[in-house]
Amino acid sequence: MQESIIRSVLNGKDTLAIMPTGGGKSICFQVPALASTGLCLVITPLIALMKDQVQNLKEKGILALSIHSGMSFSDVKKTLNNALYGNYKFLYISPERLETDLFKEYLPSLPLNLIAVDEAHCISQWGYDFRPAYLTIAAIREEKPGIPVLALTASATKTVQEDICDKLLFKEKEIYQQSYERPNLSYSVFDTDVKLNKLLQIIQNVPGSGIVYCRSRKRTREIAEILQQHHISADYYHAGLSHDDRNEKQESWLKNHTRIMVCTNAFGMGIDKPDVRTVVHTDMPDCLESYYQEAGRAGRDGKKSYAVLLYNRQNIEDLQKQPDIRFPSFEEIKHVYQCLVNYLQLPAGSGKDVYFDFDLEEFTRLFKLNIVSATHAIKALEQEGILEYNEQVFIPSTVVFCSSKEVLQQTEKNSPALTPCIKYLLRSYGGILDIAVPISEKQIAKGLKKDHGEISNMLLQLQSMGLIRYEPQKDKPRLRFLSHRVIADNLVINTANYKKRKSVLIQQTEAIIQYASDRQRCRAQMIANYFNDHAAAPCGTCDNCISRKKTKLSADDYAMIQADLNHALSNGPLTVNELMQQLRIRDEEKIWKIIEHFLAENYLEMANEKYSGKVSIKKKGQDRNPARF
Repeated sequence: MQESIIRSVLNGKDTLAIMPTGGGKSICFQVPALASTGLCLVITPLIALMKDQVQNLKEKGILALSIHSGMSFSDVKKTLNNALYGNYKFLYISPERLETDLFKEYLPSLPLNLIAVDEAHCISQWGYDFRPAYLTIAAIREEKPGIPVLALTASATKTVQEDICDKLLFKEKEIYQQSYERPNLSYSVFDTDVKLNKLLQIIQNVPGSGIVYCRSRKRTREIAEILQQHHISADYYHAGLSHDDRNEKQESWLKNHTRIMVCTNAFGMGIDKPDVRTVVHTDMPDCLESYYQEAGRAGRDGKKSYAVLLYNRQNIEDLQKQPDIRFPSFEEIKHVYQCLVNYLQLPAGSGKDVYFDFDLEEFTRLFKLNIVSATHAIKALEQEGILEYNEQVFIPSTVVFCSSKEVLQQTEKNSPALTPCIKYLLRSYGGILDIAVPISEKQIAKGLKKDHGEISNMLLQLQSMGLIRYEPQKDKPRLRFLSHRVIADNLVINTANYKKRKSVLIQQTEAIIQYASDRQRCRAQMIANYFNDHAAAPCGTCDNCISRKKTKLSADDYAMIQADLNHALSNGPLTVNELMQQLRIRDEEKIWKIIEHFLAENYLEMANEKYSGKVSIKKKGQDRNPARF
């Protein structure tokens, strides 16, 4: 559908493109942008993807820029000047930056030819990753009314699709939805209490690169170490690691120096590695949207790959509790808000657009809060547009010289040990005499053949001598208030929307549980149907399709066993042996397949090893009274 999408954009139409992970979304805005005069504004929350695409474009001789969290005011201004006056074709920007006064100042003059909105599902409160900052895109449309918008996402239900078009002020709904089918990707689900044994079996049986998703940071490390003990090259990754650690681990995996990455869902967004053969989830994902995204990182090269979900009964019970945990009461939210402003010592009427380093563990410990409840209360405040919390902010070190050339020359004579560092800074970082520029201690250490610690000490020494201003890198979570602090009792949230978001989460939870527990339907079809793709054919390669092939269950067999079950269970409970004796078909595997289907659909229940009740299929919309047996 790439050509159709590109032509739609070139014809000036607002367009929504729904394409699977790895489906080539970038081409859909890069081609029309290059074919038109002006600059394409690309809005994306994925800094890793942003940097990667900018670098790839530059390697092709295409000028591209990016603005993201962690950049200084002067760097942002310089970038916007380049966008305005230079011959640049792409400006990548995070949604939060759209709200800044500096961007708003430049926006009217920017020669835009297209606005591309990546991860467009983030604009919808009814999606799985709502980000209030996306709602500000509508203001850009009002400022630039003649510029078409291309919204891109890998997964959006019918409700979310309509919400995207509405929130982005589409004049017409030009929607292109690529099939959700992935013929080379085989889906499987295993209900197992001994997950590690199954994980080892999968990894040992399927060669090549893989990703293992876990819910907790602690678990990523534990599983990686167990894999290493079994002589499998593995590492772990989560948002709590330093920026340098994350980069090194990711790079090692991308280059196949590390075979298996065990990680939380902080890993994978914006990473394009085509040869991933296996994606295993050791815990139930929150919803089918995130599962489809994460599982879809396997097999982007079109070769046979596997997406496996491991779960047990406890996982389902935990998931069913999530809506109440993730949507705390308004009183809890107000209490956490009050604790936050006390922790940050923020007076009423102040704090708007101020960034604060924020240690969640320290905060919850000091105020005796449950860390899980506090996290979800902060998330609720974020979704209400009251604050912004970012776990993965990286602000590089900066240096600016604040002494005269004469003083520097004198220092070089009096402190020869510092001379190589001074000269390296002056030679390598343009503008360092006038403005604070980002520097890399690691790069300086490599250039001077010293270790990282020595360079940091030299920079601190130069600062103590008054020669430079040195700001070491920050790699801590940061919190920003989007409006001035109010008295907690005056805090307001949209209760109706809050309740609706909770009901959406309940529906999403039910859908992923149904996906895991269904032993009959094709898994690829279940996913496609969930996203309103009803044309998908059975994949033939998922565990359910393979199982069905093995049993060779015909429609006649199905009807016969159903009729026999109706008759046999009409007079009361039966043991398994008693039930089997009353069925005309003797193939136990076939019989159990159909019984499992009725169990999954709640037409039958199992209790005390006997069956009872009448099997009946109700029309859609009727109450289902499960038979007892």
